[in-house]
This record gives sequence, C-alpha cells and structure tokens, in this order.
Amino acid sequence: MSEENKILTVSASPHRRTEDTTGGIMIDVIIALMPALVLSVVLFGFRSLLVVATSVIACVVLEYICRKVMKRNNTLGDFSAVVTGILLAFNLPSTMPLWMVVIGDAVAIVVVKQFFGGIGQNFVNPALVGRIVLMTSFPTYTNSFVQPFAWRMPNVDAVTSATPLAQFAGSYTPDGVVSAMNSSEMPTLAQMFFGICGGCLGETCAAALILGGIYLCIRKVISPRIPLYYIGTVALIMLIAGKGNLQFVAYQLLSGGLMLGAVFMATDYTTSPIKTKGKIVFAIGCGILTSLIRIFGSLPEGVSFSIILMNILVPHIETLTTPKPFGTVKEKKQKEEAAK
Repeated sequence: MSEENKILTVSASPHRRTEDTTGGIMIDVIIALMPALVLSVVLFGFRSLLVVATSVIACVVLEYICRKVMKRNNTLGDFSAVVTGILLAFNLPSTMPLWMVVIGDAVAIVVVKQFFGGIGQNFVNPALVGRIVLMTSFPTYTNSFVQPFAWRMPNVDAVTSATPLAQFAGSYTPDGVVSAMNSSEMPTLAQMFFGICGGCLGETCAAALILGGIYLCIRKVISPRIPLYYIGTVALIMLIAGKGNLQFVAYQLLSGGLMLGAVFMATDYTTSPIKTKGKIVFAIGCGILTSLIRIFGSLPEGVSFSIILMNILVPHIETLTTPKPFGTVKEKKQKEEAAK
C-alpha cells in the first residue's frame, strides 16, 4: 500500500494509541507507595508489614472469588486489587486486628468494586469506603495508634493518647491553636515530616508520600493539579482559621491523611473528573470539605469523607465543566428560534 493510501485509510477508534496499560499504571502506583511502606515498617515494626500483606492477599483472593462466582474474566493481572489492599492498609494502624482488616477488604472489593462491575465501574474509592466502614464499626481499634519505634521497646506501653489532629480537635481558636502547638505531646514539624509521630501506617511520613507523588508525576500517571489544589485549599482555609499562623498551617498539612488522600486517592482515574476544570473543582471541593470537617466536625480528620462525597458529585462536575462543542446551539436559543 502506498504512503498516500495509508494516510487516507479510515479505521475505527481509538485513533491515538499508547503503550500504557492498566497493569503498568498500577505497578507505578505500587512503586510510588513503597517508600511509605518501608518507613511504616521502620517506624511501627513488622506488624505493619503483616497488616499490609493480609490486606493485599485478602483483596486478591476476594477479587478472584468474585470474578469466578459472577462468571467474569479474571482481572488479577491489572494489579488494581493489590493497590486497593495497600491503600486500605495504609489507612489503618499497625495494631488493627487482621480479621477486621479482611472485613474492610471485603467491603472495598466485593461491595464497592465488584458489585458495580469491577475496575472502572465503581463510583467511589473502594479503599476509602473500606476504611470508613471499619472506622465507624470499630472506632476503638482504628484509633489505637502506636508510638514510632515502640516495637523496639516491648515492655513499654505503645498506644498513644492522641494524634496531632486529635490534639487540635475542638480548639480551633487563636488561643486553642497556640496551646495545642505548645503541648509537650505535640511532635515537632520535622518529626511530622519524617513520620515520627502516631498515626496510620501510610499517612505519617509526608516525605515518603511526596516522593511517591513526584514519581507518579514524572511517570505522568497522575496530574499534579488535584494534589496541589487540594492541599492548597486546605492551606488557605487553615491560614484563615489560624489567624495567619504559618506553623499551624504546616501542622495541618502534615497531619492526618491529607498527603496520602491528595496524592494517591483523590487522583483515582475512575472516581475523579477527566477535564482540567473538573479536576480543579473536585480538588477545591475536597479541600473545603476536609477543612470544614476538621474545624467544625466531631471527627479530627475529614479526608476520607471529603473524597467520598466529592466522588459522588463527579458526574455532575463533569456535566457542568465539560466545554460545549464548537457550533452547538444552546437549548434556550433553539427554543427561542422555534417560537419565532
């Protein structure tokens, strides 16, 4: 066939192809999560590795069984179940009983993912729903955090009294903010940046999460828009709430699951908008909800609920932010012309 005929050949879509695959993207996400996993083992001991391994194995097995029972093709090769298992474990403390971890995995994989058709069909993030179910069903266990390096001192009580966010809870006033930051139990900003504080497995070390986010951006797996707008919105609102106290803003950005949620869960392809304007609206909405829950809610953290609520609104965000095709006549104008 001549070069001219090749140019004029008409074929079915897609006309633009890429070497990227779902499995390849998920492997990149797993690689990006490795620094946080390594740090969780260093900080909280090998019990954290056991929690992650249990969660991953349970997700893989449950997805295999579901696909078999529902007579669908095997999708274990896309590694999405592995990513869900790691993310759910990262939202739990190292002391979480393993049978409870499996319950969260069942909710994430069976209810949220497979009941809606599998990967690409779920309308909310599976790992976050699993975490919320465990948090509301077993609050005592999901809020029992261990001190970093306590695994090296088996004779010492390892359970902390409160995380940094819990110490801020109910004290979002200028005096309360200063009092919380000056508390002897509050870790320094340097300790929080490197994860030397109580919290869930994957949320404490901001340095590891930022490193993973940079890797995903370099690999073009995610766009930096959602993380930057999400974190930026929280920073702006907390700057106002803290009366311009930059140290307070830094504590808010490094505390809880903000970094983990903004980089690894708010950017989920299936549950986040496609268009640029939609991503910005989605991220700002997540930031506003997270801030409002932290300041006015009864829970010290609001990342999980914020992302889930914005996931539900994604179809509407897409509708409102999708640009109109060139030459399209608006419905109102069509009615006016028809009336004439």
